This record gives sequence, C-alpha cells and structure tokens, in this order.
Amino acid sequence: MRRSEVLAEESILCLQKALNHLREIWELIGIPEDQRLQRTEVVKKHIKDLLDMMIAEEESLKERLIKSIAICQKELNTLCSELHVEPIQEEGETTILQLEKDLRTQVELMRKQKKERKQELKLLQEQDQELCEILCMPPYNIDSTSVPSLEQLNQFRQHVATLRETKASRREEFVNIKRQIILCMEELDHTPDTSFERDVVCEDEDAFCLSLENIATLQKLLRQLEMRKSQNEAVCEGLRAQIRELWDRLQIPAEEREEVATTMTGSKAKVKKALQLEVDRLEELKIQNMKKVIEAIRAELAQYWDQCFYSQEQRQAFAPYYVEDYTENLLQLHDAEIVRLRNYYQVHKELFEGVQKWEESWKLFLEFERKASDPSRFTNRGGNLLKEEKQRAKLQKILPKLEEELKARIETWEQEHSKAFVVNGQKFMEYVTEQWEMHRLEKEKAKQERQLKNKKQTETEMLYGSAPRTPSKRRGLAPSTPGKFRKVNTQLCEPLVTREC
Repeated sequence: MRRSEVLAEESILCLQKALNHLREIWELIGIPEDQRLQRTEVVKKHIKDLLDMMIAEEESLKERLIKSIAICQKELNTLCSELHVEPIQEEGETTILQLEKDLRTQVELMRKQKKERKQELKLLQEQDQELCEILCMPPYNIDSTSVPSLEQLNQFRQHVATLRETKASRREEFVNIKRQIILCMEELDHTPDTSFERDVVCEDEDAFCLSLENIATLQKLLRQLEMRKSQNEAVCEGLRAQIRELWDRLQIPAEEREEVATTMTGSKAKVKKALQLEVDRLEELKIQNMKKVIEAIRAELAQYWDQCFYSQEQRQAFAPYYVEDYTENLLQLHDAEIVRLRNYYQVHKELFEGVQKWEESWKLFLEFERKASDPSRFTNRGGNLLKEEKQRAKLQKILPKLEEELKARIETWEQEHSKAFVVNGQKFMEYVTEQWEMHRLEKEKAKQERQLKNKKQTETEMLYGSAPRTPSKRRGLAPSTPGKFRKVNTQLCEPLVTREC
C-alpha cells in the first residue's frame, strides 16, 4: 500500500475521532439535537470547502501541466525542425508531471543547441567576411535567418579553413614578390610612380587586397622590373666589355684601371652612368691614339686569323689591314672586321678547336716520325725510345679517329650553311689528304737518299776497303776488363732500321 493511501486512511480516522470528540463535548454541554445537527452541518461544510479548494488547486495544477506539455511539445517540434534532428520519443507510459519535466528538459537542451549554432554561425560569418574582404571574394552563401544544420556548419568551417590557407599562401607569395620588387626598384633606382606600386611598397602589408587579380598584377610588375634589370645588366656588361677592350687597346696601366674598378660591378643607374662616362673618356683617348689602337686591333685580327686557319689570300682580302693612313674611318673598318671575326670564331669554335687538336696531334706525330728515322736514337738508354714508340703508335690510332669525327661534323656544317668549310684556303679533308701525301713523299725521298748514301758507301768500301771501327766507351763508366768485350748484336738493329726506312 502506498504511503499516500495510508495517510488518507489516517486522515479519515482523525476526522472520525474529531467528530466523536465534538459529540462528546456537545453531550456534556447539553446542546440540543437540532443545534447539534446545525453544528455538524457547519463542520461538514468547512471540511467540504477545504477539500473542494484543494481539489480545485490540484485540478488547476493538472491543467497547467497539460498546457505546459502542449506548449513544450510544440516548441520542441519547432526546435527539432530548425535543428534538423529527430525528437526524442518517450519510452513506455509516464505521468503528466514526468512528461512535462522531460519535455521541458529537452526544450532547454534544444534552445541551448540553437543558441550555440547561431553564435557559431555568426562567428563564422564574421571570419568569412573578414577573409573575403582581404581576398576580394564573395561571402559564403548561407541563410543567416535559419538555424544551420551540423553538416552546414561543418561545411562552413571547412570553407573558412580553406580561406585561411588561401590567405596564408597568397600572403606568403605577396611578401616574397614584394621583397623582390623592392630589391629590383632599389637596383634600378626606381621610385613608385603609380598608385598600385605605392600600395605595394609603401602601404601596410595587412591592408593589401590579396585578390588573384592583384597577385597577377604583382607578378607582371615583377617581370617588368626584372626585364628592365636584365636589360640594365646587359647594357652594363656590354659597357664593361667595351671598357676592358679599350683598356687593352690603349694599354691603360693597371693603376689607372684599379681606380675605375669600384664602378665595374653592379647595374644600378649610377653604375651605368659611371661606366658610360668611362667609355666616353676611353673613346676620346682612342681617337687621340688612333695608330696605337688600330695596331692593337690588327694584332687581335692576326690572332683570330690564326685561330680560324685563314689562308694568305683570305688575310689579304681585308685591304684596310695594310693601309698606313690611320684615320677614324680606318678604325671603324677594323672595328667592324674584328666584330665579324669574333662572331665567326664563336659560331664555329668547336670545329676550329677540333682542327687545332688535329694540327697539334699531326705536328707531334711528325716529330715522332722524324725521331724514328734518326739512327742516333738507338744510343738512348733512358727508356725514352720505348715511350716515343708507344706515343707514336697511339697517335697513329688517334689521328684517323679525329679525321673521321671532323669529317662528319664538317659535312653537317656544310649542309647547314651551303658552303665549304676551308682551312688555310682549302677544304679541310683535302688539306688532311695533302698533308698525308706530303709526309709519304718526304719519307720516300728520305728512303731514296739513305739508299743512295748506302750504295755510295758500299762502292767506296769495295774500292778502298772498309775502315776499322773502334767501339766507343760509354761516358761515365769504368774501363772494362781486358779481353771481355760485350758483343753488339747488329742483327737486332737491322730490322728496326729497315722498317723505319
């Protein structure tokens, strides 16, 4: 039995006991029956009024609870719809009071979630607005009047995070480009003359709009400045080369060159101006020392003629080289010719170096051939004969390979340029063939001369008899023991002499 039921029974007993006690009092007093009836009616009325009042209060409570349940249920449904969540279903039967309490708790929880989502949405929108202003992008499209779902908030968070990364990336690029732009402007002595350039260089970095258009404009500005810088560097390098050339031609002393050395580096406007002044000064000196300069150019021309294997006819084709009237016009002709020859040599440098390598190898080969035909080489006891023989054999293998390589490269060059590649006035392969033929004829001539000499010596010996031969002593050696002579095996030497001949 419930305690409330026990208390109800106890209340009934108390009421019965109170009525009995009243009757006893009335009996002692002697109150008549009709008055007793009246008094009992009064007691009944008091008790009934009290219970009715209590019942009315409890009924009112029940109605308030039912009304609250309806209100909470309605609000809960609205909140669940706004928050895009399913409402919590009550499990099993429950009382009105518990139901009202549970619904109220759910409503409070939903209100809290709604408030938190709205606050986060507002914060994300503020961050998005700030980032979009910096990046010059449209704001994120989301309904700020409704409550965002968890998925929408998550997407919004990812969008803001992406914007932050974009901002960091563009800011890093902006700072890097700005630093390069400032360096270029300092190098060029350039002052920002447009509003954009002033915004980049002078304004606060945080205030610069990091739009794609601005980044592209920055890159374009940097390219323009770098191009100007490269052009300045090329001009300054050209001036420096011109100065060095004029120094050499005018034979400017090292002390005077060192005075200008401080302006020989960099490409700033003041450096360019100083270099130009030095060129102008040297050009004036050049005019004053015309003969000296032309002779220096002629020496350089002769050097290039040698490097380009010019024939005598090709050299004589430049008639101003032999003119003795040193005028400015003559200097200009020499300048033009040296520029042409320089370019010609640079274009064909690999071929000329290959020909030079063959020439050096050929001269060394001829030297070894000359030594090989010298009978005195057999008196050598230092091992040089063996080394020379190895080197001569190596050159005999290298020369044909060099000739084949040069032949292929020259054929390719002649096809590209539609003209013959000449060395000393003739085609290179003809020149090589001629050198080999001349070498063969010289060997043949030397062989015939040796044969003629041997024939004359033999006839003389047959007519007058051979002269006795005394073996020569080696320099620096102790005298040998009498009776002990080392026999020279002339049979070993004869094949070598014959082969060389």
